[in-house]
Order: sequence, then C-alpha cells, then structure tokens
Amino acid sequence: MKRKTAVRPQHKPNKPDPAISENARIQRPLSGIIPPLITPLCDRDVLDIAGLERLIEHIIAGGVHGLFVLGTTGEAPSLSYRLRREVIKRTCRQVAGRRPVLVGITDTAFIESVNVARFAAEAGADAVVASAPYYFPAGQPELLEYFKRLVPELPLPVFLYNIPMMTKTQFEPDTVERLLQLDRVIGMKDSSGDLPYFRQILAKAKARPDWSVLMGAENLLVQALELGAHGGVTGGALIAPELFVGLFNAFNAGQKDKVKKLQQRMNQLGKIYAISHNASAPVKGIKCALSLLGICNDFMAEPLSRFGPAERDRVRAVLDSLGLLPATDRRRSLSMSTRHT
Repeated sequence: MKRKTAVRPQHKPNKPDPAISENARIQRPLSGIIPPLITPLCDRDVLDIAGLERLIEHIIAGGVHGLFVLGTTGEAPSLSYRLRREVIKRTCRQVAGRRPVLVGITDTAFIESVNVARFAAEAGADAVVASAPYYFPAGQPELLEYFKRLVPELPLPVFLYNIPMMTKTQFEPDTVERLLQLDRVIGMKDSSGDLPYFRQILAKAKARPDWSVLMGAENLLVQALELGAHGGVTGGALIAPELFVGLFNAFNAGQKDKVKKLQQRMNQLGKIYAISHNASAPVKGIKCALSLLGICNDFMAEPLSRFGPAERDRVRAVLDSLGLLPATDRRRSLSMSTRHT
C-alpha cells in the first residue's frame, strides 16, 4: 500500500496589484529624517498600543519626514508574524497618510517577505525595506538573483537595507549598480558605518535621479549629508525628533554654526548607545529613554532584556544633560518602568 504524502500549496508568482501600487504617496527621492520605530511592548508578544500611538504623535509633531517600522530598531526578527501585522496595521492607521510609512520585510523565507509586503500595501504603507536574508550568507550573484525574483512579487516600491553586521552579507557596489536597473527599487539605507562604501553608493546612485541614499549610522549623519546623502534613518529622532529635523534643515539652509551646535547635542544623546557593549545597546538605550520620557514601555522582545536600574540611571543622566527630561516626566517615567516587571 502506497503511503499518501501531503501536498502543500505552491506559491504562485503574481504581478503586483496596480490598484495598490499606484496609490503609493512616497516622494522620489525620499529625503529627510525617517526614524526607525521601536516596537513598544508591554509583555511577550503584546503590543503597547497606547505607547505606539504616543510615539507616532511625538515624532510627527517633531517634524520627521517619514517612519520606518519593523527594522533592526524595531526588533523585527524577534516578533511573531501576528505581531508584525498588528504593528503595520496600527501604524498606518495612526499615521493616516500624514507621512510615508516604510515597512521592513526582511526574512529568511522568501514567501514571508512577500506576505508581509502584501499586508503592508493593503494596510496603506508606502514602501517596503529589505536587507539581504540573514542566517545563510548569500554570495553577490545569489543576492542579485534573489532581488530580481523578489521585487516583481512586491506591491510597493523597495528600499535596500545594507546592514552587514546583522546579515553577514553586504550589497557590494557592483550589485547595487545592477539593482539600480530595477525601476521599483528606489533607494538604500546604509547602516554599515563605512563612509568610503557610502561614497561609492552615492556615485552609483547618480544614474537614478529618483534614488534615495539614506545614512543609518547616526554618528555619520552630518558627514553623509556633506557627501550628498538625502537624509538619515536615525533612532535618536525617536527621542528628540526636533533635534534631528532641525539639524537636517539647518544643513540644507547652509547654517554651519547651527549644524555644529546641533551635532554636538546629537553626539551627547548618542552616549546612551555606549552604556552597554552589546550589539543590542542602541535598541535598549532608545527604549529606556522613551520610557523615561513617559512615551512607552521599555519591555524588550526575547532574547533581549531591558536595562537594569544602574543603566537606566545613566540614560536618565544623558537626557537630563540635554534638558530633555522635565521633572513631571521623571515622575511619570518611574511609574512606567515598574508597571510591567
């Protein structure tokens, strides 16, 4: 007797839905300060809904030019697919077209990237962001073919995301040059922290006037703008959006003295990223700071854990030194830090 084997449904390639694709409101090239949102949590797999709403209103009021959800700062690889969809849906609903929303779709599974992208389009997002798939490092020919297969499946424009310290794969300049030929690929966020590499990408991007090159390394934002970057995807803008937007605007206005002063404040804020020596320190620092500001909870997605009292005091000291933590917010932050222990 022959054993019956289960037949799994096959993924069938589909063209992007024109009705969705044509509704994208994203400016080309996208420029400005586009903060990468943390994912506020109040417990395992439980979204801090009120915190997310406060965070979105906080950064929009601060003048940011867009929002990027489900990136590294958003702890996306550690979130369930259910929670990722909730984040997308609630973010798009709260933003309500006031700013472009970019959604991270990076995954080890091709079809899951496609699924999240389609959900994002239906929810009202404006673009998706994809890095090299992590775990198995792809060679450059494989990476190129991967994106040649992925991009036609997606209903929204695509930003490449270069973050080799997390994916073990870099988009080499020659690969980027080839991907520039795909009309639906409209830019790159580079978090490599490598300025000579960034300069090469800017040179390649000149072939596409609609292509954005965004700096992800916060400490290199001013240098990147001087080289011709269109803006930055900066986590510090979640804490002090006016600071980063003000720096960007001052740079464009040629106000060098003001840029220098704001850069000093930006560098001071960046001290929260050095409180821990782990790769997760920036995310922990940002979540801790936002908790101290009374905006959202600082619960981390496992396997990470939030800062303890000693680290929290060091973050508080940085915020105090910048005048970002009024006394009323101090009292509120203390209550929030103990609410979900």
